[in-house]
Amino acid sequence: MSAYRFEDERFLRGKGRYVADINRENQLYAKIVRSIHGHAKIINIDILDALTVDGVCGIYLEDDLAKDGVGPLPCTTKFVAEQPLVVAERYALARDKVRYVGDPVALVLAETEMAAQEAAELVLVDYEALPVVVNPMNSMQDGNPLIWSNAPKNIAYRFKKGEKESTEAAFHGAAHIVELDIENNRVMALPIEPRAGIGEYDPENDVMRLICTAQGVHAIREQLAQSVFSIDEKKIQISAPDVGGGFGLKNFLFPEWVLLLWASKKQRRAVKWVADRAEDHAASLHGRDIRTVAKLALDQEGRFLALQANLTANMGAYLSAGGPNASTNSAPTAMGGIYKIPSIYMESVGVFTNTTPIDAYRGAGKPEANFIIERLIDTAALRCKFDPVELRLLNAIDEFPHETAFGMRIDTGAFKENILKASEHIQRNSFKERKNIAQKKGLLRGLGVGCFLETARGAPQEGVGIKFTESGKIEIRVGTESNGQGHETTFKQIASTRLGVPIEVLEYIQADTERVAIGFGHGGARSMHMGAGTMALAIDLAIEKASRVAATLLQTDIEELSFDKGAFLTSKDQRSVSIIEVASAARNSDLMPSLGENGIDTFYKREEAPFTFPNGCHAAEVEIDPDTGSLKLVDYVMVDDYGTLVNSALTEGQLHGGVVQGIGQALEEFVAFDPESGQLLSGSLMDYTAPRAASFPFFKAHFQGVPTDANLLGVKGVGQAGCIAAPQVITHAVLNALQDYNIDHIQMPITSQSLWRSIQAAS
Repeated sequence: MSAYRFEDERFLRGKGRYVADINRENQLYAKIVRSIHGHAKIINIDILDALTVDGVCGIYLEDDLAKDGVGPLPCTTKFVAEQPLVVAERYALARDKVRYVGDPVALVLAETEMAAQEAAELVLVDYEALPVVVNPMNSMQDGNPLIWSNAPKNIAYRFKKGEKESTEAAFHGAAHIVELDIENNRVMALPIEPRAGIGEYDPENDVMRLICTAQGVHAIREQLAQSVFSIDEKKIQISAPDVGGGFGLKNFLFPEWVLLLWASKKQRRAVKWVADRAEDHAASLHGRDIRTVAKLALDQEGRFLALQANLTANMGAYLSAGGPNASTNSAPTAMGGIYKIPSIYMESVGVFTNTTPIDAYRGAGKPEANFIIERLIDTAALRCKFDPVELRLLNAIDEFPHETAFGMRIDTGAFKENILKASEHIQRNSFKERKNIAQKKGLLRGLGVGCFLETARGAPQEGVGIKFTESGKIEIRVGTESNGQGHETTFKQIASTRLGVPIEVLEYIQADTERVAIGFGHGGARSMHMGAGTMALAIDLAIEKASRVAATLLQTDIEELSFDKGAFLTSKDQRSVSIIEVASAARNSDLMPSLGENGIDTFYKREEAPFTFPNGCHAAEVEIDPDTGSLKLVDYVMVDDYGTLVNSALTEGQLHGGVVQGIGQALEEFVAFDPESGQLLSGSLMDYTAPRAASFPFFKAHFQGVPTDANLLGVKGVGQAGCIAAPQVITHAVLNALQDYNIDHIQMPITSQSLWRSIQAAS
């Protein structure tokens, strides 16, 4: 069922409630003074002139936080390291040195936003500039500046996975070997809503409260309590209202959240901060930025024998909470994609540079892993004279369950069917006719195909509470969090069907540590699998508890009851009692002592849940003007498996959004730094190209779902899929168009300039 989004009416009427819309009585406004250098010693900070601005209530430096024992922001990523993770202490305000342009240096508080901005501009920082390194390959070379004294050659960690010896042996016996140097370019998440927060302090209860743009409030609270403030978690409460997009960016603890809480307690007043766009470009987080040297071994017929990948991941100046995850824990789960590859070996090294820190961006490791294998396959087809579709069909996994070389157990799929369907829907058999028509117009036309395998789950546990209120409502308290996907609609759809009650009875509650017991937020395409799947288990448990009460009320045995349309019915005489009536009766603990004071209210925690494996095959056609390098995307087809669909319209919407972001990375988006100064060259939307709707054809989505047993609903995550699939598909279409020029490899982003230069060089 594709119900309209319940959220849409208030959003379309301008009734959404975002952090920037919220104000507190007598609140202060915060502005942050940030480094203008990529790397420098802080010699002195002069705040005297800034303090004279009318309305300024305080200007604070790192020493002020240190006196109160405020600790560093943690890196929470854990993995078995070949070379242990370097501890790079990142404080809310820079201590002694700044390490990237945008590093926070001072906090200004004032009665008005204008006064705070004026004072921030008057804070004078005396820097001693230091040499800068922004390229991770250069960063590891001898003689380059060290960003952290405890990180020789600026190496943050080393990681390996797989059997090196067996992989090398497979390469020795291979008939064909293809090798590529692949750059997965640095991009910005670029949510429409910049980051914002309000810190408040409750002196009566000694509780700090933070309202912020977040995707994972419980994890942020845990890090603040345990690592930063060293206090009981109950002394910090975090909530998020409507969130205008996240794409991974808003999952993490930022220096600003520390500053808002600390300052609100210091001033005994609420403190509000809203980032501007340039501030978020420079000082939030970036994504991707992994360079890989990879090779694929094939036998004479084209069967894959082994895959080897050596990843170099740019971490930026600090290790964000999940920064190392993409190139360590995450990438191996999808390495090799949908294909049977007996031996896989990967190594990765994380490198510090004088750039904005890196963390999860839509897919986080899975797009990079899929891009590696898909690019190698198309290159093998071209260099070794295989048909790219037939080569994929020959090697696609076709027996389930299948265990990959890295131990992932793929339970379901129809990989070959997806490839065949995508080829059919893109009309591959008649492509030559379209190519000839384009050629007569002086245009190059190319068709590209690519597959993807997502490993969706995120954190392996989740919790959901079901609460029956005295007013007759049923609260669904979920630990996953929406930041625009429509969870209020889909969760209510599922709960309404499962409980047999009208949707109007249900209240959806998320992103509030005071009302939701535990939660692991959004990320890893986990909301339906982990959130709604756990909700289904919680509802079933609530119904089971309610059946005991219903049996007592109806004076019958539980075995004689059935549950349908929100009511318990006796099998003999069809007497009934609704679950709402049961909940009301169950609140009387004298009547139902075995249930305890919570009645049939239920909390269910699911642990060690398996992965789900969304997958599919996409195909695209492009036209290129060889005289200018300008490119037009003329067709894009998707054939995808997301298991059972809860709401096909919302599924397709998520898919479209992901595909657009993937195409954006392939063709336009690129974060650039000046190599000499570390200045961000793409610091605004004048310099950073974001995709526009007018650039795209109407997408053609086809769903071929194979339900999974990993959850009660049979669903697989869709949130990241399009972003994982699109980059390789676009790249393949472009290279197919350039075949006559003997160009078989090109790096992203494939801009009109890079296309024109490649064509000119080949000509």
